[in-house]
Amino acid sequence: MLVSSLKARTPGLPKTTLGLLAGALFLAGCATEPPPPPPPAIPQYTSPIPASALIGRYGLAAYHRPEDAVRTENQAKAQCSNPYIITAGPSGGVMMYLADDTKLTEVISKQVPGQPTFIGPAEDPAGAERDRQVVSFNGNVLVLKWVDPEVNRRYGTMVYVRCPG
Repeated sequence: MLVSSLKARTPGLPKTTLGLLAGALFLAGCATEPPPPPPPAIPQYTSPIPASALIGRYGLAAYHRPEDAVRTENQAKAQCSNPYIITAGPSGGVMMYLADDTKLTEVISKQVPGQPTFIGPAEDPAGAERDRQVVSFNGNVLVLKWVDPEVNRRYGTMVYVRCPG
C-alpha cells in the first residue's frame, strides 16, 4: 500500500527505489522507541566543610581514650616540623590517605541531612567503612574517627592541628 501510494506521487522512480524509500520510512517509524531511563543519580551530599577549609599543613596525632584528647592535641601541634599535608584534589575534593593505603586518594566532606559529617571517597555513601566521621572541626583543629571499627581500634581518633604559617 505504501509503495503504491509513493508510486502514484512519484511516477518516474523505479520500483526498487520506491521499495528502498518505503523501507527507510518504515524503519524510521520503528526508531522512535523511548530512550532508556537515565542511570541512577550519584547521591548529592551537603556539608558544612568546604574542601578549601581543609587544605593546609597539619600536625597529626591520635588517641584511643577520650581523656587523652587534650594531651593529644598538644602532641599534634608539636608534629608541625613533619606536617601531614592536605592538598586540593583534581575533582574538587582533597587528597588524603585512607587506612592501610600508601597512595593519596581524593576524598570529600559529605553529609546526609540530619546525619554526622564524614570525609571519604565520593563514590562511597556517607558513613561507609572507608570514611572518617568528623568529630569536630573549628577551622584549626580537625578531629576524625574512622567508621570501620577494626581500623578505629588500630588508629584511634585522629587529631589534625593546623600548623602556623
